[in-house]
Amino acid sequence: MMLWTSASFPFGISLFLATDGSALTQVSFAASADDTPADWLEDGVRSPENPILADAIGQLREYFAGSRETFSVPLRPAGTPFQLSVWRALEEIPYGHTRTYRDIACMLGRPTATRAVGAANGQNPLPIFVPCHRVIGSNGSLTGFGGGLDVKLALLRLEGVLLPG
Repeated sequence: MMLWTSASFPFGISLFLATDGSALTQVSFAASADDTPADWLEDGVRSPENPILADAIGQLREYFAGSRETFSVPLRPAGTPFQLSVWRALEEIPYGHTRTYRDIACMLGRPTATRAVGAANGQNPLPIFVPCHRVIGSNGSLTGFGGGLDVKLALLRLEGVLLPG
């Protein structure tokens, strides 16, 4: 059974999904409550009291308050073996630091797989918890982010990242 809830944060509304209630499986950004994915409403049960969902919201609130740099909520993203390897590599990027797509590809032992890393990064179902916002272009530029580049910039600034330019 899919359990979901929503909460408001500085950048808008975030929607949280825990497929079986034991691990966070997806986070989605929404401009309003009306942007809730239809399948969450049809196939899922809104469950703000679920301990995993409540913990995810609490940890994200601490992150935005500047009192949390790492997350301990159980995560269970669904993806291909390659995507899962990229997402595990993203979790290794320390708070307040960035890496490039090439850096991630090299971490995986596949230095020519930068585009594949970018594609996997773009499919990350757990933004912020799996910090895809910490991946930037090789020239130091901001690149795509599901919540928008303004949110990505705000997250990096929150973490104290100094960007060129």
